[in-house]
Amino acid sequence: MLILVSNDDGFFSDGIKALAKRLREIGDVWLVAPDREQSASGHSLTLHRPLRVKSASKKREQEYMVDGTPTDCVNLAVNKLMPRRPDIVVSGINRGANLGDDVTYSGTVAAALEAALLGIPAIAMSAIPTANDDYAYEAAADFAAHLALKVKENGLSPGTVLNVNVPSETALGDHRCVVARMGKRLYSDIVEEKIDPRGKPYYWIGGSKVLSRVEPGTDCEAADQNKISVTPIQLDMTNYNFLSKLANWKLEGW
Repeated sequence: MLILVSNDDGFFSDGIKALAKRLREIGDVWLVAPDREQSASGHSLTLHRPLRVKSASKKREQEYMVDGTPTDCVNLAVNKLMPRRPDIVVSGINRGANLGDDVTYSGTVAAALEAALLGIPAIAMSAIPTANDDYAYEAAADFAAHLALKVKENGLSPGTVLNVNVPSETALGDHRCVVARMGKRLYSDIVEEKIDPRGKPYYWIGGSKVLSRVEPGTDCEAADQNKISVTPIQLDMTNYNFLSKLANWKLEGW
């Protein structure tokens, strides 16, 4: 199995190292990742400047750093760097949860979505921190390998990505998980205005810790209960339930 691994935390992150190491036990791994952190970059593609690709290891010809987004990394890997299309793309392991609305911001999820856009099955892996904000990636990497083999065996619907969140407390080999829908995250973003040394204002988007609305059957509930969640998300964002209502607006008569 030919596997492409990418992320948004950058090539040198602990999460991607743990993921690539474990996936090498089940397949031929190519690692193509941003050369620096690209968290919250979303599904963005670099179009207004050239991209630089650097071989990251003299020992491994299959490891590259890209000075772009996670989406850039997957696109370049599939269309230029790899000898053939990968059988699966696994993105992560993200340092932090990607629950509910987080997927709209996440570069980790975006890398998987880019793979789906290219017709390749994909998984996005994230690690939920402990109560003390510590991270452990071994169990998440182990579950990623388990799930990748399941995807190979069963396949995914076109345009579908599996978004997976694994609590850092999960014991190695503990594959207890729930299939869940996306939940709702509660953001309290604060835009801080500062003054630079030249007297001009600049802004920093920040905020307190993100909370979740814990509802039954959601990935947020699973995280609250320290369970692994697997959520199928898709490229097609059409609100099919609203199509007929929108048609009744008779927009053609404006």
